[in-house]
Amino acid sequence: MNAADDFSTCDLCDAHKASLLAQTDGGLRALPPVFRDFGGCPKFSGPVSTVKCFEDNTLVKAALESAGEGRVLVVDGGASLRRALVGGNLAAAAAKNGWAGVVVDGCVRDVAELAACAVGIRARAAMPLPTDKRGEGQRDVAVQIQGVWVRPGDQLYADADGMVVLAGRP
Repeated sequence: MNAADDFSTCDLCDAHKASLLAQTDGGLRALPPVFRDFGGCPKFSGPVSTVKCFEDNTLVKAALESAGEGRVLVVDGGASLRRALVGGNLAAAAAKNGWAGVVVDGCVRDVAELAACAVGIRARAAMPLPTDKRGEGQRDVAVQIQGVWVRPGDQLYADADGMVVLAGRP
């Protein structure tokens, strides 16, 4: 864990209680507790980059094979439980390329390999089926993850208590 991971999501929620109670999409937003921890780093944080795709991980692969620079890739996979958007090879690429974490509103695969990678990984479930490769999707757009808006440049924090997103600078 590095100095950037010296945080507590509970403390962040306490410090930003007013914006949480107002239920605005500004300030701090808490992601619902539907995500499981699959990665080798259970606590991670970083600026957000996004991918929006459905059962096609072409853009996820492109993102994780690029320099992560301590960012967190948030993948709006449409909450699909039918195909895995991230597996062992992509998790290894994420760790090698300096991504702090990957959050998938969808599935992952190669669970043992994910746990061995030095990167945070959260997803809805595990599914052994791979995705199709159609080259579809969008990169670095605002996405809605389980009803919570997440935008490129926001800051995501994940620990044992959950995940929160703090609005980036306008």
